[in-house]
Amino acid sequence: MTQIPAPVAARHPKDVSIHGETRIDDYFWLRDEDDPAVIAHLKAENARAKAWLAPHGPLTQARYAEMLARIQEDDEDVPYRKNGWWYSTRTIKGRQYPLYVRRRGSLDAPEEVILDMNALAEGKPFLQLGDIGVSPDGRRLAYSLDETGALDNTLYARDLDSGESLPVCIEKTDGIAWGNDSNTLYYLSKDEAKRTYRLWRHVIGAGIPDELLYQEDDELFWLGLGKTLDKRYVVLSADSKDTSEVRVIDADRPDAMPRIVLPRVTGREYALDHRDGRFYLLVNDTGRNFRLVETDAAAPSLEHARELIAHRPEVMLEDVELFATHMIVSERDRGVQKLRVWDFATDESHHIAFDEPVYSTESGDNAEFDTGTFRLEYSSFVTPHTVYDYDLATRTLTLKKRQPVLGGYDPALYESKQISATASDGTAVPVWLVWRRDMRSGEPQAQSQPLLLYAYGSYGSAMDVYFSSTRVSLLDRGVVYAIAHVRGGGDLGRTWYDDGKLARKMNSFTDFIACAETLIAQGWTTPAQLIIQGGSAGGLLTGAVTNLRPELFNAVVAEVPFVDVINTMLDETLPLTVGEYLEWGNPKVAADYAVMRAYSPYDNLKAGAYPAIYMRTSIHDSQVPYWEPAKYVARLRTLKTDHNPVLLSTNLDAGHGGASGRYDALRERAEVFTFMLVRWGLAT
Repeated sequence: MTQIPAPVAARHPKDVSIHGETRIDDYFWLRDEDDPAVIAHLKAENARAKAWLAPHGPLTQARYAEMLARIQEDDEDVPYRKNGWWYSTRTIKGRQYPLYVRRRGSLDAPEEVILDMNALAEGKPFLQLGDIGVSPDGRRLAYSLDETGALDNTLYARDLDSGESLPVCIEKTDGIAWGNDSNTLYYLSKDEAKRTYRLWRHVIGAGIPDELLYQEDDELFWLGLGKTLDKRYVVLSADSKDTSEVRVIDADRPDAMPRIVLPRVTGREYALDHRDGRFYLLVNDTGRNFRLVETDAAAPSLEHARELIAHRPEVMLEDVELFATHMIVSERDRGVQKLRVWDFATDESHHIAFDEPVYSTESGDNAEFDTGTFRLEYSSFVTPHTVYDYDLATRTLTLKKRQPVLGGYDPALYESKQISATASDGTAVPVWLVWRRDMRSGEPQAQSQPLLLYAYGSYGSAMDVYFSSTRVSLLDRGVVYAIAHVRGGGDLGRTWYDDGKLARKMNSFTDFIACAETLIAQGWTTPAQLIIQGGSAGGLLTGAVTNLRPELFNAVVAEVPFVDVINTMLDETLPLTVGEYLEWGNPKVAADYAVMRAYSPYDNLKAGAYPAIYMRTSIHDSQVPYWEPAKYVARLRTLKTDHNPVLLSTNLDAGHGGASGRYDALRERAEVFTFMLVRWGLAT
């Protein structure tokens, strides 16, 4: 395909001045999705990106085939037991979506398909499952579907005995929980900004209007819905970025109303589980990293609670899961994930031991309260996704499944290690790397290599190491992969998050630059070989550091990137905006505006040379609207003085997560890899 000129977006100046600073946005008009000129421009950008990739079509197809060949296409998750049934999810070769299946009483029993996503997806360019839950008696299924990617879930229900649909079709929902009578269904609904703000009770087949049980009027708070594993309570949480309030509903009483556990106190966060008439609370009232207490469920009180695990400045308590005889506490100890097993009979605890020093682990499918085993999931840079059952009495792990990686993958060929970068204020920032050991040693050396540096650094989310079979396609070509654990993430506890948000957000970006400089100084790579990648808030990071140090990077891959920070945060009609004030600040406040103005990628573009840039977005993205990267690319093209490519690809059928089908998603990943490999000079 012949290369075509880069699209030139029309300029329609709009005055968006604030706080005495003149700001003219030439590309504000790209927000209007209903304007045919906007769609025409996005299609022109897609054509440009397609034309740039076209000469490398064989490379893209080869990478797609290579990555697909590592996947066991006919596959099934490890079944788990719940209420006398064994549930699992399986995939079929050639089909985009999974099947949700179950067997009664035994794994040898005949399979029953309770939901076939492939049948539901026929004729639809996009389909994503929101929530799914089987009633306690096993007779009914509630599930929600998103057909655009805009998180507009519609709730449905069906009778599993007959296979017939039930008269349930409720739009704009998120979250479901069954009452113990199997007739009462609780669900959340959304407002126009897609905020979950109402809790409803629906009685299957009753023919009566749904009952509104609670409405959250504070726009800083979103509702979440769950159920305790002992089936005693339906749990309604109201959470902002720094405050929590929990209500519980007696799951045995179809007419029960929500009651508050602890009233909201600004700055206090907590979460709970229940066992034997006691609430177990993770609460941050004595320190940012939380402590664990238990209190009477009938009259909960922190003043009369028993402390089980005190707050520790070096250990973050992330979750607690209760069983009849034990509980599992998820801890993050100086960045390392640990699962702590607590025996209620002895009040003693221990940690589950793993062979690798750095890994990711979390609770798996644990659906039964009275059990002697705990299911967990495990992964590392070199170990594929693994499912274990842990015997709580004998303290032994039983391997249930390690995800097959076809094509002869050998974990012994790969090596990982941690290094440390020193930030501008002296803070040590961890960087984890993985590479193919026969292509370099683990020590700094003169012969640098292509390196892909990834980071996120927001919302207190930890970027744990994990295995990726697609990443092997890069490692096997001599690419080193690295994750920078910058402040703003949750990698080293809640204070690590605090030090990279609001007024201290710039730390996330200077941390990342320090990591890149350290990798170069230690001989891992060079600016000509360094590509950076981030998505969503990680796309904000890549945009900010590219403005700060464009000469440091060969190329940038930014997916659904949050790059138009000020304009987005000024628009309270958008999803997330108001609730995000506690993450980014409110630009209507002069001090907050000054902080954002210093790093907002769109607002800090300037004339000069930039690395090659590949941005990917989706038309129905309700979390980071498509117009953010579209505006960024349009403006950058008027300022850049180099000849490096700037590509924008917009999926016109998807949302924040990109393509929903597994094969379509893999094709998108193959295109990203093609861009990277070409920039590294590894296109052969």
